[in-house]
Amino acid sequence: MNDKFHKPAPARRPPTLRRGRESDDIRRARRVLAIEAAAVAAVASRLDARFDRALDVLAACPGKVVVTGMGKSGIICRKIAATLASTGTAAVFLHAAEAAHGDAGVFMKGDAVLAVSSSGETEELVRLLPLIKRLALPLLAMTGSSRSTLARAADVILDVSVAEEACPMNLAPTASTTAALALGDALAVALLERKGFGPDDFAVLHPGGALGRRLVKVEKLMHQGDAVPLLHVSAPFDATVQKISDKHFGVAGVIDDKGDLVGVITDGDLRRALGSVDNIRAARAEDIMTRNPKAVPATSLAEQAVALMERHSITALFILADGTRKPVGIIHVHDLLKAGVV
Repeated sequence: MNDKFHKPAPARRPPTLRRGRESDDIRRARRVLAIEAAAVAAVASRLDARFDRALDVLAACPGKVVVTGMGKSGIICRKIAATLASTGTAAVFLHAAEAAHGDAGVFMKGDAVLAVSSSGETEELVRLLPLIKRLALPLLAMTGSSRSTLARAADVILDVSVAEEACPMNLAPTASTTAALALGDALAVALLERKGFGPDDFAVLHPGGALGRRLVKVEKLMHQGDAVPLLHVSAPFDATVQKISDKHFGVAGVIDDKGDLVGVITDGDLRRALGSVDNIRAARAEDIMTRNPKAVPATSLAEQAVALMERHSITALFILADGTRKPVGIIHVHDLLKAGVV
């Protein structure tokens, strides 16, 4: 075989753009983002008392919220249901087509239904309406057509109509699904705030993964009891050195007669004292401690402890009983590393 006839084609270089010029692709992308941003802004501008009524229904629901839809809207429904569930509102996704094959059994007395359809005429959703009415379940319709079959059957209509889709043929669901997704997020967030759902509740629902680790409280990770290196303000120098050495944190907390944390002594403090105190053997803990030490309450999130340690370049942090200066524990950066918080 003659290699001169089988030379590999030269590698194609990506097109280069002159400075100050945008490619057609970037212009198209900007157009899509502008259309979708406008769609979300339009939904926000139309919010009215119907949004309040929708929240009333969801907040008063003694059962779960069944979020149902088809196609691209169905994918949005799955996200809305997941967001509701993760923010304190029991919710499940029901595929509207599967409902006709037994999955409609998910509907129970006391539930509420959130149905999403841009046209409001999705056949599979329309077939569910008699069952929803028979069970007397409140129905929220997120739709782009207030005169549709779904809208007429709904107790509350949430308008997600858009002026145009971002698709150049105005066919593929793009701006409409973005608008529905954003309104679903608005419902979930407004609902969690109405319920007073806070970080503690969030931590309970997110025990695993990075988010759960960030929300764990320091009292779950701290060392306590005899493991906490504490000294009285009058402790002699030798006892201070021994305490820091024995507890292996590189630091000791200093407490006063009331048991309040008034200072800390680190390895660095000891070195500085050796060079500045004339009679180091006669020195007391209060003579060499750093006053006003950084500390956090036991109910603080581990994430807050990490932020404080990073801000002040410290590797160990004392933990206080809530509302007091009394130390109940200590946490080291290695504990936070092992827990996956850092």
